[in-house]
Amino acid sequence: MAKEAYDSSEIRVLEGLEAVRVRPGMYIGSTGYDGLHHLIKEIADNSIDEAIAGYCNKIDITVQQDGGVRVEDNGRGIPVDIHPKTGRSTLETVLTVLHAGGKFGDGGYKTASGLHGVGSSVVNALSTRMIAEVYREGKIHHIEFDTGKPTSDLQITGTTTKRGTAITFYPDIAIFKGGIDIDFNWVLNYARHQAYLNKGLLITATDARTGKHESFYFEGGIKSYVKRLNQGKEALSDDIFYVDKTIDDCGVEIAIQYNDSYAETLKPFANNVLTPDGGTHVVGFRTALNRTINDYARKSGLLKEKEDNLTGDDIKEGLTAVILVKLPNPEFEGQTKNKLGNPEARGIVDKVMTEYFGYYLEENPQIAKRIVGKATLAARARKAARAARDNVIRKGAFEGLNLPSKLADCSSRDRSECELFIVEGNSAAGSAKEGRNPQIQAILPLRGKVLNTERARLDKMLANAELVSLIKGLGVGIGDQFNLDGLRYDKIIFMTDADVDGLHIATLLMTFFFRYMPQVIEAGHVYLAKPPLFGLIKGTGSTRKIDYVYDEVALEKKLNEKIEERKKAGTKIDETQERFKQAGYTAQQRFKGLGEMDAKQLWETTMDPKNRILVKVHVEDAEKADAVFTKLMGDQVELRKNFIQAGAASVNLDDLDF
Repeated sequence: MAKEAYDSSEIRVLEGLEAVRVRPGMYIGSTGYDGLHHLIKEIADNSIDEAIAGYCNKIDITVQQDGGVRVEDNGRGIPVDIHPKTGRSTLETVLTVLHAGGKFGDGGYKTASGLHGVGSSVVNALSTRMIAEVYREGKIHHIEFDTGKPTSDLQITGTTTKRGTAITFYPDIAIFKGGIDIDFNWVLNYARHQAYLNKGLLITATDARTGKHESFYFEGGIKSYVKRLNQGKEALSDDIFYVDKTIDDCGVEIAIQYNDSYAETLKPFANNVLTPDGGTHVVGFRTALNRTINDYARKSGLLKEKEDNLTGDDIKEGLTAVILVKLPNPEFEGQTKNKLGNPEARGIVDKVMTEYFGYYLEENPQIAKRIVGKATLAARARKAARAARDNVIRKGAFEGLNLPSKLADCSSRDRSECELFIVEGNSAAGSAKEGRNPQIQAILPLRGKVLNTERARLDKMLANAELVSLIKGLGVGIGDQFNLDGLRYDKIIFMTDADVDGLHIATLLMTFFFRYMPQVIEAGHVYLAKPPLFGLIKGTGSTRKIDYVYDEVALEKKLNEKIEERKKAGTKIDETQERFKQAGYTAQQRFKGLGEMDAKQLWETTMDPKNRILVKVHVEDAEKADAVFTKLMGDQVELRKNFIQAGAASVNLDDLDF
């Protein structure tokens, strides 16, 4: 029976940093990969704030051999004098008390990425050890902690000519049960981005475990960033629009360059924090961009009186832009800071963009003409796409009542258990239909290679029968009618041959999802099936057994193990025999394609949830993924050739991360 009494004894009061250890997800988002690396960001962002304030021009981030992470800057150094409220040193206070920092009031920082004053203390609480060193006034000040509690007093351990702060922390495996192995690629991406956002700041990243070391310094700041984002794309002009203005203590920095692609790349930041969900600064930017281009197009005669205004979708086609605002008191949505809420940012960004981008278009009429021309072509394509889509959508063609005739659907209507296998060719589709579990597994065969959507607008895509069948089957719609809630399957599985053509088809499908349905990938619904390459056959008739092997490396390992087992058992091995015979197998079969498997084999190896291998597709680094798709699927052959040649020798398909 439940305890009836409910009094003060039932109420637990968490003191100090205890709450952080009890509910770490509230402070760092998760205790997985993202949360682990968020610790680095919390510490390094404090150094970035020193750079924003103009007191720091060098930051070093080191992943140590012993698993610790050290972040050192040459800023002013965290104060070490006694704090009047806590009676302890300010350094200890900052590292042990939530909501203690220099980002409140009118003191340490005009603008900062950290606002809550919880970053350093949270990292301390979630670390088995933290070492803090401050270099101020010619002295080295040193203090250490264990899970947020001081293990030593603040001491002066020497003299120095340096100034700044160095924090070293060791993530607690008890908190991060998935592992505390730092991904150095994450560190490199963070360092690179921050160097772009702070022109003139040198950031070095070192992995002491491997000896890898890189430095980042960009005098051009976000102009350099835009140039990098446009690598592999044909820019409409070599010139990059750039403005850097401050109004009412709000700094606005914007860089823009159009390219010939059909996708938009927009990177909005507030106080150096990426805001992927946008916010008021993005609203102000888009409003000004759309109005300014339309006004110029009207005034210059590029848009006729009877023509409709260009829409935001028309104008953003091929746009690459970086927006960076710096505010004294930014209002973010939560500790993860995905969206900016300051109402004043909208008006200030709008004002700066309207004035200075307007000047830019007036002073660069050839560039302006190309921008308007691209948007006008996009408008025509949009109208053509709408007509094509309306033709397909009419009478619910994209809805479940009118599914593609080639789709062998599953009987379950519980989306959480349903799977869609996208299969190349009728032969493989036949085996898949016969071997599947019809309750939860649907089969959609595709004929040949689908359209490369990297270089295709929506109107052209909707003229492709294979892609239209796929869109119908998924149930989510397309373009401005896309709705993830309509997705009919929890898993969308590309099941293609394990050869060059099969990988190409999978890449074409991935390009389609990445460019037109990224939300499906982001929500974790897209997978790659991994069919076996080899079947090792033992025995005949009723005793016949097949061991399936998925690649050449695994094959060699399997054969070696079997041969060693036979040797240990005293069997004499004939070295002149084929390797599979040396291992005791009667035959070896190589599957050139899925169509070579019968229904039973396909089920056992590739479709049975108990035995199959699925590779989940997720976008770890959107910028990297965008660049890879541009190189592989774009129209610049030389870029693709160089990319393939550079990686061909070392590529491991199992390690590919999209």
